[in-house]
Amino acid sequence: MGGQDEIVARIASRQHGVVTRWQLLAAGISAGSIEKRLGKGSLIRVFPGVYRVGHVAPSLEADYMAAVLACGEGAVLSGRAAARLLGVIRSSPAPRPEVTAPKARHVEGVITHHERGGTREATTWQAIPVTTPARTLVDLAGVVHPGELSRAVHEAGIHHGTTPEEVEEVLGRRPKAKGAAALRNVLWGEQGRTLSGLEREFLRMLRKHHLPLPMTNRLAGGRLVDCRWPERKLTVELDSYRYHRSRHAWELDRKREREAYARGDQFRRFTWGDIVENPASTLRELRTILSGPPIRGSN
Repeated sequence: MGGQDEIVARIASRQHGVVTRWQLLAAGISAGSIEKRLGKGSLIRVFPGVYRVGHVAPSLEADYMAAVLACGEGAVLSGRAAARLLGVIRSSPAPRPEVTAPKARHVEGVITHHERGGTREATTWQAIPVTTPARTLVDLAGVVHPGELSRAVHEAGIHHGTTPEEVEEVLGRRPKAKGAAALRNVLWGEQGRTLSGLEREFLRMLRKHHLPLPMTNRLAGGRLVDCRWPERKLTVELDSYRYHRSRHAWELDRKREREAYARGDQFRRFTWGDIVENPASTLRELRTILSGPPIRGSN
């Protein structure tokens, strides 16, 4: 039995503590042995043919993995559940498992979608098959309000480097996608929005001291920037530890800085401390730049 326990543990360790009946049978564990394990609780049925290994505590990842496995080969986590797994939304409680599969399925407790042939916009995140960040944004656009969509687009850019062009590629394959117009408004900066507490504090500071407000999260040189005054040729990026602690985010910040200088902008980077804890020097600097006349030919 010890050898079989090792087999079960090995399979489960790759799948957040979840195994399927066919995986166990393929590994040489008999149907009778599976039933015995279910009887004594070392396997716990989650969905038909999908089991959680009894000693492994349940988790959101285990629930999502189990749902994908229950929907068969080629299935991927999608919709709100995919957005939560990818970290582009942070709703509480967590969304129900939602899965897109090449074959029509009905699995109690899972929202299922049928996509003939399976989705081509698939990846793996935390060992779970899931729609790509770009496809996830397209699916999300039809079911969330504009503010939540704006934040999701922002988070996808920060955590996955998702670009408007990548999302447009998916939209091109899905011309009837619900919410496409709203998503494009967000992607291309036509919808003004603020996305972070730091950004809100920055705008509050500007209003309090009667300084001109910037365009926020708009395209400049093909990339979204935090704050820009095109008529003053000034770009400001707001550094939050949460959004700038990964290597990808750090490198993207450096690229944005180079691009700002390339288009002739002055560039400033402000932190929470610069804006909330000790704003005096930040205000002096901004007053100097923003008090002069508009620069001709600015865009």
